[in-house]
Amino acid sequence: METFGLIGYPLGHSFSISFFNEKFANEGIDAQYCNFQIENIASLPEILAQNPTLKGLNVTLPYKEAVISFLDDITPEARAIGAVNVIRVEHKGGKTLLKGFNSDVIGLSLIHISEPTRQAEISY
Repeated sequence: METFGLIGYPLGHSFSISFFNEKFANEGIDAQYCNFQIENIASLPEILAQNPTLKGLNVTLPYKEAVISFLDDITPEARAIGAVNVIRVEHKGGKTLLKGFNSDVIGLSLIHISEPTRQAEISY
């Protein structure tokens, strides 16, 4: 079973765990989603060590900027923004490699504001 999760503090408000676990179950995906409520970003290596099936993390406040120093790679878009909200976790040759992304850039790039109505349009 693969593991995905959310890091941040606090996480009591987050709906992610129920949303993703329900989605995995409905889609027949052998995965689980966990909340990793950490009071300090310095706990990230411990989370990674304790969860060898971890494949990816969502990042929420207050760690979107602080997590960058833990990454092995970061997309140009995330670097330009200075914030990461998605981390791909890869296990290669006994090492754990982390690549940071900012999915807000992707989402916002799909929305165009048309003039003069300023109506949002989604482009694919």
